[in-house]
Amino acid sequence: MKSSHVRARATLYRMVMPGHVCPFGLKARHLLRSRGYDVDDRWLDTREATDAFKAEHQVATTPQIFIDGARIGGYDDLRRFLGLKVRDPKATSYRPVAALFAMTAAMALALSWAVHGTPLTVRTAEWFVALSMCVLALLKLQDVQSFSSMFLNYDLLARRWVPYATLYPFAEGLAGVLMLAGALTWFSAPLALVIGGIGAVSVFKAVYIDRRSLKCACVGGGSNVPLGFVSLTENLMMVAMAVWMLVAPLVWPGLHAMS
Repeated sequence: MKSSHVRARATLYRMVMPGHVCPFGLKARHLLRSRGYDVDDRWLDTREATDAFKAEHQVATTPQIFIDGARIGGYDDLRRFLGLKVRDPKATSYRPVAALFAMTAAMALALSWAVHGTPLTVRTAEWFVALSMCVLALLKLQDVQSFSSMFLNYDLLARRWVPYATLYPFAEGLAGVLMLAGALTWFSAPLALVIGGIGAVSVFKAVYIDRRSLKCACVGGGSNVPLGFVSLTENLMMVAMAVWMLVAPLVWPGLHAMS
């Protein structure tokens, strides 16, 4: 006997050209199929065909999805139709920072495992901070001008000496690399102490005293991370790491040899 179940049918119009395949069209097709739809996948394989389709249906973009003859809209509209979340590009989010710290923590644990045979050592915590500094600097260095523009909104030293906003990610990266190597502590620790200390004071003043609502430049100039706890944590981590590296050899000379 044939099954009486009839799968819902969707028609998808998407751009598939020799030099361009619309990624949102592929996402829409996958989403529809994963939700049990039979997909009539119709390609718009020329610019003329695409423009004619847009004019006919009075739409500005493709892909376009139709279900049971009714136009649903584009990929985001499809997600809404299916009850799924749609990303708001203007919304603030801590996800980039959470992902960053999760990865640097995993890297530190892996390094400790490879070097010492166990993931939990004193060096794990040191590597975590140093790696975090390196990756944070890398994100800032992707677009130094954008970072510096955001940084000038709140950093006290940068507001008095503008070039510091451009130099900051280089200084953070250098301190992180040296701390990761355990080299030139006499230079890297004071450097981290200075930039971290100034940063912590600047963030605390801007957020908790002046009550300003700003975006954090901690993960680069294009982020929507709100200024506050995350940036303060970044700077306090640098300060703590710097103090630890200066004090630890004095109070625990054989620490790294044992770890």
